[in-house]
Amino acid sequence: MNRVLILVNITGLIIGISYGLHGPILPVFAKNIIGATYSDLGLIGLANFIPYMFIPLFVGILLDRINNGYLLALGAAVNSASIYLLSIAQSVPEIMGFRIITGVAHAFFWPPCESIISNESSEKNRVRNISLFTMFFVIGFMVGPLLGTVFLEGFDITYRILFQIAAFILAAAIIFALLASRKNVKNHYERFSFSSIKEMKRFPEVIVLLVFCTSSFGIILTIYPAFLNDSGISAEDILLLYFVFGISRVVSLALVGKLARKTSQTLIAATVAISIGLAISLMADSIITFGIALILMGFGFSIFFPLTLEIILSKTRKGISGKIIGAYETIFGMGWAIGPTIGGPITQSFGNETPYLVFCVIGIGVTIFAIMSRKKLEPQRILN
Repeated sequence: MNRVLILVNITGLIIGISYGLHGPILPVFAKNIIGATYSDLGLIGLANFIPYMFIPLFVGILLDRINNGYLLALGAAVNSASIYLLSIAQSVPEIMGFRIITGVAHAFFWPPCESIISNESSEKNRVRNISLFTMFFVIGFMVGPLLGTVFLEGFDITYRILFQIAAFILAAAIIFALLASRKNVKNHYERFSFSSIKEMKRFPEVIVLLVFCTSSFGIILTIYPAFLNDSGISAEDILLLYFVFGISRVVSLALVGKLARKTSQTLIAATVAISIGLAISLMADSIITFGIALILMGFGFSIFFPLTLEIILSKTRKGISGKIIGAYETIFGMGWAIGPTIGGPITQSFGNETPYLVFCVIGIGVTIFAIMSRKKLEPQRILN
């Protein structure tokens, strides 16, 4: 592995630790300290993810024109500031405002990392390198909740101080992003265009699967922790559950290389795992059953990303890879925004378990659709 890939992986690890440290506890903080309702939690999630519906498209255009390492460093700096601001939030609108900044910053983190990895990889090892980067991020996201448990139980710190610690940890990623920028010099300049939107229309099957996966994922990130808390799970145990969730994701990503040989079957298995995990959540009444649900969903959510990205990149000319990555991440943003937007009001109106029932039923339909479309859910090199 070359130096640039190592630096990008370290950056992903640091940001993952910060996200894992504050992310799962934010809904609990908003509900118990600020007094947010489930509808408010949905709005907070929407505020976080809605910038990701638009900003990646513009970042994708910049990826083919500006040093990707500089974009990555900018994202890390803004992200750190937005998380620190959570420690002074006093109301739901303030949290929403700060999460909008986080959403914008995330768009300057993930697409540049994908672009750097794609540029530094051959077609043969691209899936492996993207999976490895995601695995480093997920390892961080797995370690973060464990550190959060230590801070909350061992040092008896407040949620607000936890956010400050997460912000300082994330700030360290700026250094590694700048180091990666030294080699990452652009040597081609595509004109500004939105052709990537038309390119994404070539992959309707991938879009359907992505929207379902990311919508479900958005609920698990924004609504689920509060649902766990209302089900009698303490804040410390919620962090432990997300640690288990992270283990599932890491193991899944470690197996991507082998699973990529049967991409369509693996994606079908992922939709099945997410649907079963959502179904178990409806009936779960202990930390063990919730843990089983999160393990299944961890597999499904993690396996989707590298395999679907490879399907698209394998059928796209390299000259517009930055733009297509931006368009791909915009689809992610759409799903992440849809999940909390639907999940929050449904929970508030019809009960805590309702969104998981709704998305479980949708998952069954998406699984059937994936089975019918399995020939189109393979990378170009496999079809050839």
